[in-house]
Amino acid sequence: MRIALDPQMLRTTPLLELPDVVAGMGYEWVELSPREDFIPFFKHPRVDLATVRALRGALASAGVGVTSLLPVMRWSGPGEDERRAAVRYWERAIQICVELGVDTMNTELNGRPEEPELAEAMFWRSLEELLPVLEREGVRLVLEPHPDDFVELGVPAVDLVRGIDHPLVSFLYCTPHTFHQGDDAPGIIERAGDLLTHVHLADTMDHTASDGLRYILNPPGTTARVHQHMDIGRGDVDFDEVFHALAGTGFDGVLTTCVFGWDERAEESGTSMLAAIRDLASRHGLPAETSPSAS
Repeated sequence: MRIALDPQMLRTTPLLELPDVVAGMGYEWVELSPREDFIPFFKHPRVDLATVRALRGALASAGVGVTSLLPVMRWSGPGEDERRAAVRYWERAIQICVELGVDTMNTELNGRPEEPELAEAMFWRSLEELLPVLEREGVRLVLEPHPDDFVELGVPAVDLVRGIDHPLVSFLYCTPHTFHQGDDAPGIIERAGDLLTHVHLADTMDHTASDGLRYILNPPGTTARVHQHMDIGRGDVDFDEVFHALAGTGFDGVLTTCVFGWDERAEESGTSMLAAIRDLASRHGLPAETSPSAS
């Protein structure tokens, strides 16, 4: 098992200095999420191969491995122009992944929940174009249902991934999205079983509590999806329940710290989250951590 850091709160740290900062926080693994000077949200990657090679060297020097890249593109629409552009951006991101020596990419389903059938059709079209590229390069794809995607609930998302029926494609469960996925982490984890290869870990408040009045949004009836990515223990997610379920499925994948929104305490948060995850993993009998040198 590997425990990684999503360095979103370190996004202003120069890219080539990032590995040393991650190592200084005690992590041996990092998940490279969107940042403006690397692979931005919804845009073509901004990094050249020379910088990618320099980053690979910096990672090796720091003793930090990369579990995965996490591009987020509009590969499920809402329009065909957006979808075609997203596929082009994906192809470049795959190049970068291979150049870094990384074998896994995570992403969101994306698309619009108001038009789920159209979004799903575009998703499949993009997948049919990209799967041959992923197969050729030996890169795995891990899919996450995100609030405001064309599939938001956990069980239907697991079934969608299962229906892809491809050995390179698996499922990601994200704990800060627990209350948007149906508030049934154990049920979703059990249903995913061996399909579950990656978990994002952060806490969140239950936006459905108190008859939905914990958060008051205007205008009434807005479809905004409210959630947080906080340190474990600051919200309403039952992490003992989550880790018990993971242990029950024999989970031996990647656990990523993904706390956002507290940039001023980024390193403190990362350090405390690592300790909390290790404690939960130990108490629930999850496998020991694997270091980059042993993988």
